[in-house]
Amino acid sequence: MLVVRDIRLAAAPLLFLLYSCGGAPDAPAEFAHAGGTMGTTFSVKMVSPPMELEEETLREGIEDSLFAIEQQMSTYLPDSELSRFNAYASTGWFDVSSDLCEAIAVAQSISAASNGAFDVTVGPLVNLWGFGPDGAVIEPPKAQQIQSALERTGYQALHADCSIPAVRKDRPDLYVDLSAFAKGYAVDVLAALLDDSGVGHYLVEVGGELRMRGKNAQGKDWAIAIEDPVRSGRSVHSIVNLTNAAVATSGDYRNYFEYSGDYFSHTIDPRTGYPVSHNVASVTVIADTAAFADAYATALLVLGPAGGPELAEREGIAAYFLLRDDTGIVERATTLFVAEAAEK
Repeated sequence: MLVVRDIRLAAAPLLFLLYSCGGAPDAPAEFAHAGGTMGTTFSVKMVSPPMELEEETLREGIEDSLFAIEQQMSTYLPDSELSRFNAYASTGWFDVSSDLCEAIAVAQSISAASNGAFDVTVGPLVNLWGFGPDGAVIEPPKAQQIQSALERTGYQALHADCSIPAVRKDRPDLYVDLSAFAKGYAVDVLAALLDDSGVGHYLVEVGGELRMRGKNAQGKDWAIAIEDPVRSGRSVHSIVNLTNAAVATSGDYRNYFEYSGDYFSHTIDPRTGYPVSHNVASVTVIADTAAFADAYATALLVLGPAGGPELAEREGIAAYFLLRDDTGIVERATTLFVAEAAEK
């Protein structure tokens, strides 16, 4: 499925590389659409789309799908389904769309498998540290504030019954934040739209989370770049050649704030209430779905240099860790990742 090789390439795009022939006469037809969603960007690229495909109809379908996801899952929109559930001052069942219910149910299964390293109830802590809708902070919160926010979290207090469909919480002030899951979920929704439209070759990206099918314009697997985990500048650490897969990376080096010489990452450990502070700089996960890859990339980053690889091996996850040490950046890959790379 994939191959990884070391490469240094300055000024490369953040999380993916596409090699284009720039309008060669025998090049296959291509379609591209890009824009903004969920406070980030998205792009859809197709190669050799079906002749009968109406591009404007597909564009509308893409935009409508992303709009619907925001209306369901955003914590920045006060009238979204999720915001209304968060504001629901009751422990009774709250009716939601089947899409939101299924997303929460999948997230809960990953929370259980990771023993809470991934937890969509982490919202109060995300907000407290300045990475949520409440806005940025200029200094770390106090220990008492962190403990108070921790008491409002815990995935075990969130329940979903998708036969209704509805969700409920054990305490009225539980706050659900799907930001570590929603981008991957959106990628999967767009991929399903393309599949249903008969598109056999595409690359979908939302906020850096990716899913691809078939081949690129050169008839090769899609070439995906894994970025060097450095806070200044951008360069490519590795190239992953993929087809019919999804990939997501979680890192501590882009979204953070600095205080008194210390860096505080946006990735919060739901078990402690503090940002991750170990030497794992980034984790890349390859899976069948982007939602799975997105959530597990976060969980493995939280679990760190010992717990992350241990969980990935136990759950059979293709994961690629970049760690900092005294010599620079070192790599660690799971057995499945190495085995799949060997297939190439």
